[in-house]
Amino acid sequence: MPKSFPALLAFGGVMAICAAPSHAINLLQVYQEALANDPVYTSARYTLSAGEERSTQGRAGLVPAVGLAGNYTRNSTAFNIGPQSSNSSSVSSGYTLTLTQPLLRWANWETYQQGKLSVASSEAQFAQAQQDLIVRVAQAYFDVLAAQDALSTVQAQMTAITEQLASAKRNFEVGTATITDTHEAQARYDLAVAQQAAANNDVEIRRSALQQIIGRPAGDLSPLRPGIKLAAPEPAQMDLWVTNAETQNYGVIGQQLALEIAQREIKRNQAAHTPTVDLVATRSHLNQGAPSLTIPTAVVADANAVGIQWNIPIFSGFAVTSRVRESVALAERTRSDLENARRTAAQNARQSFLGVSNGLAQVRALEAAELSSQSSLESNQLGYQVGVRINIDVLNAQQQLFSTRRDLSKARYDTLINGLRLKSAASLLKEDDLAQLNGMLRP
Repeated sequence: MPKSFPALLAFGGVMAICAAPSHAINLLQVYQEALANDPVYTSARYTLSAGEERSTQGRAGLVPAVGLAGNYTRNSTAFNIGPQSSNSSSVSSGYTLTLTQPLLRWANWETYQQGKLSVASSEAQFAQAQQDLIVRVAQAYFDVLAAQDALSTVQAQMTAITEQLASAKRNFEVGTATITDTHEAQARYDLAVAQQAAANNDVEIRRSALQQIIGRPAGDLSPLRPGIKLAAPEPAQMDLWVTNAETQNYGVIGQQLALEIAQREIKRNQAAHTPTVDLVATRSHLNQGAPSLTIPTAVVADANAVGIQWNIPIFSGFAVTSRVRESVALAERTRSDLENARRTAAQNARQSFLGVSNGLAQVRALEAAELSSQSSLESNQLGYQVGVRINIDVLNAQQQLFSTRRDLSKARYDTLINGLRLKSAASLLKEDDLAQLNGMLRP
């Protein structure tokens, strides 16, 4: 049996420990916990609830307003007429009930339209937050798996180097190798120890990032099944994804709604020049107590009135004109923000599409490189046994194999994440996509 087999078995054993954890949670379970515990998503949910109230607030300016005002007054009076004096007191009370129905208030109508647009904008922002949560959860999940794979690779490499170090020492003792082989193996082992410390630190950092999302330590995570096949984007044309991103992206939709709101704000400010007409109905009640000097007897009076009130603004010190100019400038700023959102969405779609396409090519190349590197390691170890290869050749072959496996694992994770980002750029990312990804994990 070639001496590469123990090293490969050691690598497989370490990977098996990480690949088959007991009571491991999968991607969907982590996502469900994030829905309940992620503070960013919770903030977005409350923002949506607050934004939905804008419609009611805007409609309030179009429906009748009812107000009730009242008073209660107690009066005391002292009279001094010649040698005589007297005191009197009286109590008066009353109330006025007023109903006002706007008939012509153009500014209120524009505020109502803005309220409806604000609700739609809040919904678009929340939909984007949902997609962002899916991507953030998947990114944090696969970052942990990638860090664990890197740690497993270093540990397996240390096992293989330890075997090679022991072999170099034995060969030196019997005189079939030089002390240089031992020093080279020892140097590689010391380097692997340093790499293991860094890999352990990276695992803890990645786990902390996942904990920040779900609010607790995640425990063991289900890994990808070995030998999974990654699918290409559908449709396979990048231009279609870019077009969808420019028109359907929630960030773009939100900026489109923001532009409409800004244009409505221009009209609302311009409406300050227009007349207003209201229907006003009042009912008044007065109960004037007695006695008093002017009213010797008690008075009880009721009055009802219905009428139309109108107001024509004439001059306001150029304040209205200034607010109109301000709202026009803000609308143009929003138009620029919309264009930037379109370009950003298109760029994200291009980058993600290329990330998936190039990632698939990289995975295929690394899969072939893994087979070649494994064959190269076996050949070098066999050559070392018969004396046609030196120790550094074996160490280099081991390093190449383990680095290739680490890079292959990382390439798979990056390709899957880019696939989610691509759908998110076109606002097509759903929880079903996460469930499909979860199906690639080991049960």
